[in-house]
Amino acid sequence: MKAVGFTEFGGPEVLQTFELPVPDAGPGGVRIRVSAATVNAVDALQRSGPARSPDARPPFVPGMEAAGVVDQIGAGTDTDLRVGDRVMAFVLADGSRGAYAEQVVVPAESVVRAPHGVSDAEAATLPMNGLTARLALDTLGLKAGQTVAVTGAAGAVGGYAVQLAKADGLRVVADASEQDETLVKELGADIVLRRGAEYPGRVRTEVPEGVDGLLDGASLGALTARAVRDGGRVVTLRGYDGPGERGIVYQPIVVFRYAREHAKLDRLRQQAEDGRIILRVARTFPAEQAAEAHRLLAAGGVRGRLVLTF
Repeated sequence: MKAVGFTEFGGPEVLQTFELPVPDAGPGGVRIRVSAATVNAVDALQRSGPARSPDARPPFVPGMEAAGVVDQIGAGTDTDLRVGDRVMAFVLADGSRGAYAEQVVVPAESVVRAPHGVSDAEAATLPMNGLTARLALDTLGLKAGQTVAVTGAAGAVGGYAVQLAKADGLRVVADASEQDETLVKELGADIVLRRGAEYPGRVRTEVPEGVDGLLDGASLGALTARAVRDGGRVVTLRGYDGPGERGIVYQPIVVFRYAREHAKLDRLRQQAEDGRIILRVARTFPAEQAAEAHRLLAAGGVRGRLVLTF
């Protein structure tokens, strides 16, 4: 099978195409014939050389989200899927094999049917980024009627967080650049304020008592405290867990926790079918052009996801 990966760490230029053995689904597994795999920032981090499992061997194949068709179900696997079903999956690479491949195996808990009425490229943008937003909101633990702030609201995780928060009955105060203001309003934010270091202060002007919780997709770190009420909570996506003031708790999250949350992934599918979640594809690339997709991602300013097609 064809796969895209690398044998040495570096820039986008290290990505190349390989021929690899077709994996077997095995007990508990589902093999997907991949038609679309999303390009995410974590893929670029893996490519540039963070630590890996000592069991990982090159070539390293990145990718954590995929959509396609079931083409094998392992013996004894507990699933209602059938060969030929259109699906989307969270791909947590085992050692060195991720979603940038014609075929990938995932645990049955990590794959659900693709939403009806959307393309495979659109479906591929939902599993990891959607589950990250879901985990963030679950960690904040807010109740309908409370107020949440979202930084990085025009991004993949932030955009899903705005939409899911509205579906949860929350009031949303989001950030945006001038050019993204209309987009973030269309995603459902109740209040949209200019992004940047002054955003927390602007939140306090609009919500004098402070918001109940904040999802920090823009990595503002300690600056976010100004926006949050006494005893509130901030969820961070890049590991920040500094000491809080006024009883504010900073809680970093790792989406791997939700890799096998089948019911939550299937709920995202239903919400996409119901129009509660907008799936945004910025551009698609043939898999052989993965390096170009990584360069475009690194340049910044992409709204929606870049997707490789197989």
